[in-house]
Amino acid sequence: MKSRRTVLKGAAGTAAGIGLTALGTAQEARAAGAAGGGAAPAYRNPLVRQRADPHIVRHSDGYYYFTATVPEYDRIVLRRARTLGGLAQAPETVIWEKHGSGEMAAHIWAPEIHFIDGAWYIYLAAGRSDDVWAIRMYVLENTARNPLQGRWRERGRIATRWESFSLDATTFVHRGTRYLAWAQHDPSQNNNTDLYLSAMDSPWSVTGPQVRLSRPELPWETIGFSVNEGPAVLRRNGRVFMTYSASATDANYCMGLLTAPDTADLLDPGSWTKSRQPVFTSNDSTGQYGPGHNSFTVAENGRTDVLVYHARQYKEIEGDPLDDPNRHTRVQTLGWNADGTPHFGIPVADHPATRRPERG
Repeated sequence: MKSRRTVLKGAAGTAAGIGLTALGTAQEARAAGAAGGGAAPAYRNPLVRQRADPHIVRHSDGYYYFTATVPEYDRIVLRRARTLGGLAQAPETVIWEKHGSGEMAAHIWAPEIHFIDGAWYIYLAAGRSDDVWAIRMYVLENTARNPLQGRWRERGRIATRWESFSLDATTFVHRGTRYLAWAQHDPSQNNNTDLYLSAMDSPWSVTGPQVRLSRPELPWETIGFSVNEGPAVLRRNGRVFMTYSASATDANYCMGLLTAPDTADLLDPGSWTKSRQPVFTSNDSTGQYGPGHNSFTVAENGRTDVLVYHARQYKEIEGDPLDDPNRHTRVQTLGWNADGTPHFGIPVADHPATRRPERG
């Protein structure tokens, strides 16, 4: 199997990542206390094995909904539970499968689930049967109260400025405007993917300017491949925070942070400040490597912010990292610094410690 990076040359970083769950370390507990959320809940890692690019939302019905990339890259799965820990054993439902040919027939990556105006939407990336690297963004819709039931309707591809490699769509509302953030290859650049932002006029289409917020340019963003991908947004303390993932999807994979004032024009690239150093990286002491492609949710107490991400338990990967299935979904408490910025800490260790998993 050819490397996606080799085939694309300048076209996008990978959107398939997985994370595990862990009991909080003392450092994590201190960070959680700074958030003012009371006692931090304890989570056990890994949460879900071999599930990459994890996305978890807590809905008003009291359930957590979980979706992620499966290592076969051929379907979208969904599970729900009353607690984050309960997702580990919750039944998993296949809600959509790749097409047999044409569009949406290969590389089903990075699904996210969102509830918008009374309906459920899943944003995903997919390639074609005749060109598996022609990755584009698509939207599914379900009007059932419970998204594990009802019918998922294909709303089609999200059209952007260029007909080029694009993936990792996420959506959020700020000051009454719904936005789409995503990663895409600029055909004029000899890199992989940049981060873009646009307003939306429906849950499956963008309108107006499509602005670039970040391009991989710092040393830690360009190891192996020049990648900015997997944006995730959190609004707190008078600011809008956007995390993203960078570099190749091996142990060099890490997270960066963009920050804008809450009152700023988010479509003005000058409103955003990029962290000069990564905010979340591999850690030898806890045995977690390549943490990234995160999302955010809230703990069972309704107050404590929780970081959801993927990581592997080893550095050495045989062949293309995309063919290695052992990125696992992880969650841990997100802390806050005194200045109101997020404190990511380090990817916590497995609990109990687990041996290196078998390949395959």
